[in-house]
Amino acid sequence: MTTLEFESRPQLLSPPAISTSPFRHIRRTRKRLALISTCDDLCGIAAYTRSLEKQLSSVFDVTLFNLDQYLLRSNHGRVRKFADRHIQDTCREIRDYDCVNLQLEHGTLGRTCQDIHRRFSWILRAAPRLSVTFHTVFQCEAFNHREYLKEILRCNFAKAIAMRAQYNREYLLSAGVASRLRRAQRFKPVSLIVHTRRDLAHMKYVHGMRSVHDHPLAFLSLAEAQQVRRTACRRQFPVLDPIPQECKLIGVFGFLGRYKGFDTVVRALHHLPKDYHLLIFGGVHPNEIKLHQPIDPVVSSLFEAGYVDTSVAERIRADAAASAPAVSVAVDGSMRDLLIEHPKDLSDRIHFLGPQSDVDFLAGMAICDAVVFPYLEVGQSSSGPITQALELGCRIIASRTHTFLQFARYHKNMIEFFDIGNHLELAGRLRARPQFDPGIRVPMFNIETNRAVYVAANGGPTVTSESVVRN
Repeated sequence: MTTLEFESRPQLLSPPAISTSPFRHIRRTRKRLALISTCDDLCGIAAYTRSLEKQLSSVFDVTLFNLDQYLLRSNHGRVRKFADRHIQDTCREIRDYDCVNLQLEHGTLGRTCQDIHRRFSWILRAAPRLSVTFHTVFQCEAFNHREYLKEILRCNFAKAIAMRAQYNREYLLSAGVASRLRRAQRFKPVSLIVHTRRDLAHMKYVHGMRSVHDHPLAFLSLAEAQQVRRTACRRQFPVLDPIPQECKLIGVFGFLGRYKGFDTVVRALHHLPKDYHLLIFGGVHPNEIKLHQPIDPVVSSLFEAGYVDTSVAERIRADAAASAPAVSVAVDGSMRDLLIEHPKDLSDRIHFLGPQSDVDFLAGMAICDAVVFPYLEVGQSSSGPITQALELGCRIIASRTHTFLQFARYHKNMIEFFDIGNHLELAGRLRARPQFDPGIRVPMFNIETNRAVYVAANGGPTVTSESVVRN
């Protein structure tokens, strides 16, 4: 064949470059994640769940399953059957999901330990792949057999039975739940998420759990925090209109409860200048409202600490009634004012703002000069409000509980501490300049690292707090 004949033949053209995928017609779906939690506004977990759903929606196809608290918290025999059916219906649905996450605060599954353990076991059995977020980790100590035998020898059978029953309850919700999880890990992927490194060590070394992740709560992105800061102002709260702009605002947040220690802040207010005002964002929890109760005991204790509506004569008479004979007070014209009000009355410096929506709750933190968390030690593993205050760049002063000390290990040089109940130390810190400069900044542990932990717990690469720090 000559060169001329070869060149006259038609040449094959090279194939065009592929600019789009040949599989573009195939629909690619993300993993389906069932998020089981309470959506009740009366529970702090609901706020975290709403934030978590937004965080994970960019990675998973998230479906939220609400734990109906009316059914699950009832002690009525008939309602408890409906509650069991409610959990069983949820279990039938989650079988078709790729992964399941349970936001576990034990009380959201029931009132009795037996109900909680039974319903938890149903969810564990039904989930094809399960991650459990522990908002509280019970640490059951060894049973005190010596004290138990002493009570029996003293014929205090009621106390001995109560001791054993209390231990059985604590054991069922700690070692009992862990035992079910440990057995399930042999047959299917089961991961745990805790909020402190102490709980991480407890789950790994005490209960022998595998695949345990730790990460503090995370709610807000940097953009969301900046938006709250830009829009927050005192005019959002009409109760604050009489307070001069130059006054300093101290905020405490959450439903009223004994363990919150709000009375410590009231006592600290006695040692602060008159331009310091206390704002209480929260109210009596609806579950604590009693029939015919004239005033909640926690509110009454705050009034007592602030000498509200109390004259000197009334206070002397009340103090003397408990420890000494009756005291008579002779009153002349110069003491007339003492009968009207007590000189330490703080009623004009304590402001109750009641429960707030999520938006107003954050705005309340943003307008405060200092946000105080004077909690008592009750064995909690996490706190939503302190996380939100930190993300908003507030000045935070917290009591030295195990919960807050563990939280500070993730967020170094951001929280000031005082001893539990030491109102004098708290007053000194409030008067002093901030130990750490407040301001919005991206914490090392944030919604991005939180999302990474949940991805790892539900099928992605393993992520721990140590690896986050290294990276």
